[in-house]
Amino acid sequence: MIVLKPVGVVRSPYKDVSEAPSQGIYAREDSVIHIFPEFQEALDGIIRYKHFFILYWLDRAERNILKVIPRGGGKKRGVFSTRAPSRPNPIGLCLVELKKLEGCDLTVRGLDAVDGSYVIDIKPYFRDIDSP
Repeated sequence: MIVLKPVGVVRSPYKDVSEAPSQGIYAREDSVIHIFPEFQEALDGIIRYKHFFILYWLDRAERNILKVIPRGGGKKRGVFSTRAPSRPNPIGLCLVELKKLEGCDLTVRGLDAVDGSYVIDIKPYFRDIDSP
């Protein structure tokens, strides 16, 4: 069994899935990731970096869908060959830019998460190892 403990919550301008951009690169507004106080020490050193991968839980996604029609059309494909939110383990992934850190709040640009989404993890982006 896998048990995940959220480390924070997203505060974004997108109150509904229909308002959120289809991908983080299209997010034009900033969001705030509030890290829960018990994880504040994990933020030590974070301002050394500018870009981060945010992993978050897509709590409104369906988990029983294995095939979807990809955005842009075409034949149904397996969800592992798409970026569709509905999947067996609905984990979102966005590459964001850190704009500001205040206490437990990270202001970021490039996050497509809906307000109230739980953050699972944050990892710094390194161009040398995270790009082919």
